[in-house]
Amino acid sequence: MRNIDPKTPIWQLTVEEFLEVSKLINAEKNYEFGLKGLAKILGCSISKASEVKRSGLLDDAIVQNGKIIVIDKDKALQLFAKDD
Repeated sequence: MRNIDPKTPIWQLTVEEFLEVSKLINAEKNYEFGLKGLAKILGCSISKASEVKRSGLLDDAIVQNGKIIVIDKDKALQLFAKDD
């Protein structure tokens, strides 16, 4: 991958360069936030996500400080799959 100047307009990128940049952006997004994020990961309702969180099943994938909840997507899915 060549070094792309962040100020380069998108219309000046080749398809290959654009795909490389979009892969980097998607690779960095490994976290979801809050019960809505957990529900999105698990594909369930917010109340069911809250129930799963309270069960302690995903404790290793969840960090909570006060009302802020951060969920590691990959780890949460891994732990959820182990339970079955």
